[in-house]
Amino acid sequence: MAGVRVTRAGLLACLAVPRWADDVLAGMPYDDAPALLSAAAAAARSLSGTELDQALASHPRIGERGGAQSRREQSGVDPAAGDTASRLAAGNAAYEERFGRVFLIRAAGRDAEAILGELERRMRNDDEAERAETVDNLRQIALLRLEELIS
Repeated sequence: MAGVRVTRAGLLACLAVPRWADDVLAGMPYDDAPALLSAAAAAARSLSGTELDQALASHPRIGERGGAQSRREQSGVDPAAGDTASRLAAGNAAYEERFGRVFLIRAAGRDAEAILGELERRMRNDDEAERAETVDNLRQIALLRLEELIS
């Protein structure tokens, strides 16, 4: 897969942070997919407050599926199952009250119980630790989306 390339629009669909997309584009073409993913991961390791806000603006709340990409990523979460919808809504509201932003987690590969468990655990974080976890989850989501984009 020599000369791996992606577009700015494709990158922004993975992580809506223009600086990140520009950093990744600056290294093109990449020799192979692992090189691209490594550069993308490095560029996503730290986000400014503004970049965090930009990235979160494009993510629906867990349990409130947005576009096709979000629906696929949240496929393990069935809001119609039992009291899942009400528990997610209450957890999202409590999180937003505590941290002032939407709760974000890499939902791919997790079911509702795992997500709710992580939400409860992360509610005990201080602001700095929670910001770091949010950025890490954004990075994970971006890399999963980028892998899908180039496959």
